[in-house]
Amino acid sequence: MSKRLNALENWLQAYLGKPAPQIVPITNDASFRRYFRITVDGISYIIMDAPPDKENCFPFVDIAQRLQAGGLNAPRIVASNLEQGFLLLTDLGSQLYLAALNQGQIENYFLYSDALNALILMQTNVDTTGLPLYDHNLLHNEMDLFTNWLVDKHLNLSLSQAKRASLENCFELLSNSALSQPQVFVHRDYHSRNLMIVPQHNPGILDFQDAVKGAVTYDLVSLLRDCYIALPLKRVKQWAARYYTQAQQISILKNTDEEQFFRWFDWMGIQRHLKASGIFARLYHRDGKSGYLKDIPRTLNYIVEVSANYPELAMLHELVSQRVLPAYQAEAA
Repeated sequence: MSKRLNALENWLQAYLGKPAPQIVPITNDASFRRYFRITVDGISYIIMDAPPDKENCFPFVDIAQRLQAGGLNAPRIVASNLEQGFLLLTDLGSQLYLAALNQGQIENYFLYSDALNALILMQTNVDTTGLPLYDHNLLHNEMDLFTNWLVDKHLNLSLSQAKRASLENCFELLSNSALSQPQVFVHRDYHSRNLMIVPQHNPGILDFQDAVKGAVTYDLVSLLRDCYIALPLKRVKQWAARYYTQAQQISILKNTDEEQFFRWFDWMGIQRHLKASGIFARLYHRDGKSGYLKDIPRTLNYIVEVSANYPELAMLHELVSQRVLPAYQAEAA
């Protein structure tokens, strides 16, 4: 048994006042965190193991409490040892949105209706005081992941200085678009891998510790242009339009016409998918996690499809459609 697991069992035993129950591993996520499930007196709980030298538990606790105070269904912290990086959480079950969608429920209206309602609630009810800002630097640092890890490291593509300058200009246009939007609570990973189907108060919301205050369309595009599963374009437009109507009714998007909203939505998606494709490459090269490589083509295809509609982003469209995506497909073949 590893020292880490032994320390976890000792903490559990001290907290429970009896020998620790069997600790059952759950699939790891894209970070250094690990999750386990235990059963105590017939009740299931989740343990989060976040090594303090690699992960910080404090934002998780803070955001969980903000979400609960705002009326959202996030795990409740039952017990914690922040110095060691252990949290005991209520269990939201094991029915991921992604699994249901992969099983053919992609047209299941209630999943997205519930997720959109919860999103509106997050943006109106959750306190953003003191949250990091999704500012110019953060937006650009994220897009640089695309260049540094996918274009340079993974594909080893050579770009001229002029091309890099043009790419940076596209990044600037995308970040300016994000910063011009109403700024609200942003989960940052509001998608099918982090939403749980629960019998009451659906959805259960996970992986929220990186929340910031930022662009109103960010979580919406994470949900509807999901890096892990592609929704029918017709549904994306319907659900985005439904969100727009709701957001106008409660003044999140007051004085914003539909054309402006969809432009924000499209450009925010491009920013996010640049980031995500770079992260997937980094997970492989830096962290030895190859499972996300299969999601890169879907993520790049979003950029190709959307950027085709905006002449200002022609250079980015050309780069991804004619060089990056073909090079990735050739490398993966």
